[in-house]
Amino acid sequence: MKKMVILLITGDIVCTVLALGIAYLVRFGTIPGMESFLSLAGAVQLVLLVLAVIFSSFMVEFYNVDKDMKLRERIAHSAISLSVSFLILSAIFYLAPDLTIGRGLLAMALVIWGSLQILWHLFCRVSLYHPGLARRVLVLGTGPLAREIGGPVSATNHNHVLAGYFSCPNEPVYVPSQHIVGNGDGLVSAAIRERTDKIVVSLSERRGSFPLSEVLSCKFSGIEVVDAPSFYEQITGKLMIENITPSWFIFSNGFRRTGFGRIMKRSTDLVLSLVGIILVLPILPFIALGIRITSPGQILFRQVRVGQGDRPFVLYKFRSMRADAEKSSGAVWAQKDDPRVTRFGKFLRTSRLDELPQLYNVLRGDMSLVGPRPERPEFVEKLKEVIPYYSERHFVKPGVTGWAQVKYPYGASVDDAIEKLRYDLYYIKNMSMLLDIIIVLETIKVVLFGRGSR
Repeated sequence: MKKMVILLITGDIVCTVLALGIAYLVRFGTIPGMESFLSLAGAVQLVLLVLAVIFSSFMVEFYNVDKDMKLRERIAHSAISLSVSFLILSAIFYLAPDLTIGRGLLAMALVIWGSLQILWHLFCRVSLYHPGLARRVLVLGTGPLAREIGGPVSATNHNHVLAGYFSCPNEPVYVPSQHIVGNGDGLVSAAIRERTDKIVVSLSERRGSFPLSEVLSCKFSGIEVVDAPSFYEQITGKLMIENITPSWFIFSNGFRRTGFGRIMKRSTDLVLSLVGIILVLPILPFIALGIRITSPGQILFRQVRVGQGDRPFVLYKFRSMRADAEKSSGAVWAQKDDPRVTRFGKFLRTSRLDELPQLYNVLRGDMSLVGPRPERPEFVEKLKEVIPYYSERHFVKPGVTGWAQVKYPYGASVDDAIEKLRYDLYYIKNMSMLLDIIIVLETIKVVLFGRGSR
């Protein structure tokens, strides 16, 4: 998934440079030399143009690899993206006139870029997602685990198609019989006949039924062999915690923490939280006034949460519920249309403005900007008892936003906690600056469209 996003963004950056050059050629009959782009003003102009078009494309879901857009829908989204890019750049050039790109040249460059982008994205989809070019997956097994693997193969756009299921001795059948391949042949023959590119080992019980020699023959024949949890992670962006053993965590790639990575993450947290606090200072009095007018009680809400290493800390939020919200019920999850939420509090929660004081938690080091959301101690103790590996989410700092927050709606049950843990562990396993950037951009999208709040 991340590789596809990187490929699309890289192509869009190249298209941006080409579009600006073509626009210069059409408007002025010449293309500026390298010295123009290498000058400070020229380089800043190009960087601003790239950032604006990438941001706008992200907002209209051009980098959502699961979203299958028709050509007409893609053109409509492109028009919105170009309009947003033009408005963003016009505002920047108004504030910094020395960096201005002429409106006519800018409009022409954006139109050319939009056309090149559509062609590039269509080419990528045809090349990587066309059924005739997709990688054919043979699922080894027919039990409940095999069924759980086969479903996402057909439901997601990750360059995979289901070749079928291969049955093994003593394996129960939970998959459609018409999709079972083999007809008494061995695994190697079935894999060759089905033109298999990848075998996913999804046996409910491997002891006594795993065809070791045949799987080895497939591996040496050039067919990729992966286990079910690893494949599930690749195509869903979350972990299959029910079928993961401790040895899988130990020997799998990921979960790496380097000193440089820690320094970079903490430095980014410090800089961005400081900038964020400075930017939101002018609106804080209005939020405080709104809380005070609409509901008696304190403006700031303090609550103990569980942080890194299972250590408790005090989390700060703007109060969005009645002051006595849990007086009779005790600690409970927020529900949809929760009657405890005040009228102004509903606005704060929908806009995520109630989370702004957590920038202070980031500044203190209790939290990071990106990480698993911190949970209350009362819930943590209960969830540890029923959810495997729940404590592992506390090996990193909790975040103001996170992979689970942008991929899954508000959680208010044990089932929701399980689903969010899948995403949290995926994030911890694959932590990187790129993934953090993607999460921040997705968070902006969530805030703008008011998704998942309660």
